[in-house]
Parts: sequence; structure tokens; C-alpha cells
Amino acid sequence: MNEKDIIRILVADDEKAIREGCTRVLNSKGFDVLGAENGKIALDILEKDNVSILLLDLKMPILGGEEVLKVTVEKYPDVPVIIITGHGTVDTAVACMKKGAYDFITKPFQIEHFLAIINRAADKRRLEQKAWQLQKENIRNLYDLNLEKSRLKTIINYMANGVIVTNRNMEVVLSNPAIMRLLGLTQQISNPLPANELIEDEALINTLKNILDDDLSDNECISQEIQTRNYYLRAISAPVFGPDSGVVGAVTVLENISAFKQLDQMKSDFVNMVAHELRSPLVSIRQLNSVILEGLAGPLGEKQTEFINRGVKKIDALLALINDLLDVAKIEAGQYVRHFVPTDLRKIIEDTVALLEPRAKKQGINLTFSCEDLKPVHSDPKNMEEIFNNLISNAINYSPDGGDVNVTARNAGDYIEIKVKDTGVGIAPEELPKIFEKFYRVKSPKTRDIMGTGLGLSIVKGVVDAHHGSIDVESVEGKGTTFKILLPVMMES
Repeated sequence: MNEKDIIRILVADDEKAIREGCTRVLNSKGFDVLGAENGKIALDILEKDNVSILLLDLKMPILGGEEVLKVTVEKYPDVPVIIITGHGTVDTAVACMKKGAYDFITKPFQIEHFLAIINRAADKRRLEQKAWQLQKENIRNLYDLNLEKSRLKTIINYMANGVIVTNRNMEVVLSNPAIMRLLGLTQQISNPLPANELIEDEALINTLKNILDDDLSDNECISQEIQTRNYYLRAISAPVFGPDSGVVGAVTVLENISAFKQLDQMKSDFVNMVAHELRSPLVSIRQLNSVILEGLAGPLGEKQTEFINRGVKKIDALLALINDLLDVAKIEAGQYVRHFVPTDLRKIIEDTVALLEPRAKKQGINLTFSCEDLKPVHSDPKNMEEIFNNLISNAINYSPDGGDVNVTARNAGDYIEIKVKDTGVGIAPEELPKIFEKFYRVKSPKTRDIMGTGLGLSIVKGVVDAHHGSIDVESVEGKGTTFKILLPVMMES
């Protein structure tokens, strides 16, 4: 039991029998008891000990009970004083209660009555202590809350990123100075303010509405890019939950990514420039080698033909890398997918399989496909050709010991589901999350000699994303890999 939870009772009476009797009864009920034979000793104990209740006899030597009561009421107002009195001094005891005493007990004591008064006083003392503790915690909590609010306000106000908090009524209730700079505002924001008066981007407004409609869980957020008059911004929005776990608002952090956009554009421009500057001389060298191989510059020996053929293959690999780099740059610039038309995927898959079948047979691979009567998709046919060419070529390349490559396509509600499945070397679990990264290639002794740029799957994912589709992969090392693509079908008008 804590010191503050102990009820300590001081019995101030010049009769030793009274002190000892009270001590025995009260100790048996769990109270801590102190004794004083006169008023002076009683005041000394009150000063140095944490006394909860004072049992005070009125008639004592040196310092009487009335004088002790007066000092106790003034100096220790929280200590209930119970007067011990004889029948002849009841009137005096009543007068003491008017001066601040809690109650009185007449001698000789009746145990039940005595304990009832003591317990009432103890309950009063406990309740007062509890109330005082709660008040103290309340004051502390209010202080901490004010301190926390002050710290939070300072942190938010000095953040370089903009912060906007909206309530369920789509009103901005909190914002920081960085918002004015990022959104190009000249007048001070007065909260609350309708969100659409502060935010001009319709997509961000719709995101906030979706969040308020409980579309996200507590560990989810939405990231999107918006453009203001002066900046490119990344907006990250997340729900704010109340005590009942319901959404009470949304918080959005706006980060200025204009510099990154400029760097990205510079990178794309550099890649384009280098790629074009490299492709032209490589094409010329390849054409010259082709002329030599055709014998137009004179006859060639067997070794010469072999070396030139090797050179042509290396040039073709470099040209493929350059073309892939250009494709990646276009995808990142949002310029890769240009012509959306109703597209029959069955015809594209059939043509791609027919084109790659001779290569598959040469490697001992059984290449098959099956397609339903597919609904048309709204896509760029050339992009679709590149997707299937990439995935089927990969399936053939990564099945060096022969096996099966199967392509299937079927209607799946509002989507077309395409699967490219092989029985090749497979992909290790730790490598699966990385295969769509640029320049990443699966590490396997069986695939060491396979030529590639590491950009094919990155391009495939970029094209699928641009067509509002999705791509997933499942693989078991040593048993094969399956790529699954979902592409939305054209909606009937």
C-alpha cells in the first residue's frame, strides 16, 4: 500500500486507557494509529507526520482540545477532527463542530458507533485525497496539453512542407505558413475555410472526399502529384480517426518536388540525346557490316564471317539497350502510350506466338496459347505487342532446358486476364519484389549467358500501368514462373 493510501489516525487524550483502547480497535480494522497525551504533543505530531484523522479530547493538560482544534482548522483544514467528550461537555463539543470539528464521540465509547464515525471520516478523507489527486492530474494534463499544442504548432509552422487538416465538413481547420507559399496565396488563411476555396486541384478534393467516406484503413494513405501555378507538389493524404475509431477528418502533407521534376526532365533529355547520338553511328556500322557479310565488298573467309557476325550481334544488343532506354524515358515522361484504339488482343497474342514459335522449337520448348472470344480493350496496339513479345521472349529465354510456355487469355468481368506461364528456372522469393525495377536481372547460374538489358519488365509494367491495368508474378524456384496481367475492357456505351 502506498504511503498516500494509508489512513493514519492520531488519538490525542490524556487518559492512557483511552489511547490504548482506540489503538487496539483501530489497528484491528487496518488503520495506522498514533497517540498523544496532551495538546502540545498532538500539534508536534501533526506538523511532522501525515495525519489523516484527529481524535481530540477536550480536557487535556498543557494545551486543551479547543486550542488544538483552532490551530488544526487553520493549519490543517483537510484533517477531520473528531471530538472526544464526556456527557457533561456535549454542549462544548457541539460548539466545537461549529468551529470546524467534523463530529464528536461521547465517553464511554460504543464500538459500533465509534467505528461508524471513524469510517465516515476515513471515507471523507479518501474522497478528498482522490479529488485532490484528480484535480492535480487535471491541471497537469491541461498544462501538458497546452505545452504539446504549443510544441505541435511550432513544429508545423516551421515545416518546409505544407500541412492541411480538413474536418468532416470538408473545411480546412488547420494549416501552416508553408501552404501559402506552395499554393501561391497572398492573403492570410482564416480557419475554418471550405477546402475547395483553398485547393484548386479537383483530384485532391476527390481524394479528401473518399477518405472522409471511410475508404481507407488507419495505416493507409494516398499519394498523388498536383501542379499549382508555381510548383509541382506531391500530396500525401491520410485519415484522422476519432475516439470511436470513426474518420473525423483528413490530413494532407504537400511536398515541393519541382526540383526533382526538373532533374527528372534533365535526365530524360540527356538519355534521349545520348541514345540518339549513339544509335545513328551504330546503325551505320551495322549496315556496313551487313554489306560486308553479303559479299558486296569482296569474299570473306570463315573466320572473318564468324567475327563480323559476332560484332553484328553485339551491335544489335546495344541497339536494343538504346531502344529500351528511349522507351523508359518516354514512359517516365508520360509520352509512351499515344494511340488508344479498340484492340483485339487475341490477334496480337496469336501473331506474337507465331513469330516466336521457331525460336521456341529451336530451344526444345513447347509454346502454346489459348484465347477465348475476348472483349476489346482500349489500348495502343504497338504497346500490347511489346508487352507480349517481352513476356513470351522472357519465358523462352528463362527455360534453357526446354519445357513448356503457355499463354492464356480470357474474359474476367470488367477485365481481360492474360497469363504467361513457363516451366523454367523460376525466381527466388527474395528477388520477386525487385524484378520490375530498371536494370534488375534475375541472378541464376542457368541464365548467366542470356542477353538482356534488365529494362524489359520495367517497360512492361510502365505500359500496363499506363493502360490502368495491373501485373503480378508468381514463381517457384526451379519449377517456373507465371505472369498475370489484368487490362480493363472497353465499357459499352
